[in-house]
Amino acid sequence: MTPRRADETEPALIHCRLDELLTERGMTLTQLSEQVGVSLVNLSVLKNDRAKAIRYSTLAAICDALQCDVGDLLVRA
Repeated sequence: MTPRRADETEPALIHCRLDELLTERGMTLTQLSEQVGVSLVNLSVLKNDRAKAIRYSTLAAICDALQCDVGDLLVRA
């Protein structure tokens, strides 16, 4: 299934694999939120492919917490 942007009918060009990475690591969204200092709401928006932007510092913090590279988290849809 191709992810779709919440505000458009066009498919999203980038898919966030946050849910899959959390599952692989046995981590919850709440645990990630506490570790990186990003709200559950903002992480949920990212996880559900509804984010329009992400700060580099947030991206780096998420990747550090999940011990992954940016390319593991964000992939072309």
